[in-house]
Amino acid sequence: MSETFAGRLPASPHTTPPSSRQGTSANLADILERVLDKGVVIAGDIQINLLDIELLTIKLRLLVASVDKAKEMGIDWWEHDPSLSSRARAPGRVDGGTARERHLSDENELLRAELARLRAGGPEAGTGGATEGTQ
Repeated sequence: MSETFAGRLPASPHTTPPSSRQGTSANLADILERVLDKGVVIAGDIQINLLDIELLTIKLRLLVASVDKAKEMGIDWWEHDPSLSSRARAPGRVDGGTARERHLSDENELLRAELARLRAGGPEAGTGGATEGTQ
């Protein structure tokens, strides 16, 4: 009678031996690695109609992928969102930025200077083009 009570119970059909549990977690890790490597898209629409009148439509699109795979697909919105990335530029702050942002900033400065000259009515005010009443 040195055997314990638990040792005499038959194995439960819901329990798995430790060796097969390791295989399951390894399989799960393999599946997760494959999903993140390849990417998975889940799409669906939810429509609520009342007497053939569409009241609400919700379009769901879910992409599950690794960061590298997302970048490969051209998805990198988290890098440009200031609330998610410290390297993202906050709106209204010009500190170099892209070539287009620098061009727009330079153009804004030129337009502000021209507007200031026009408001002042200086001698260069009419050189930018014909204005109303000047002939």
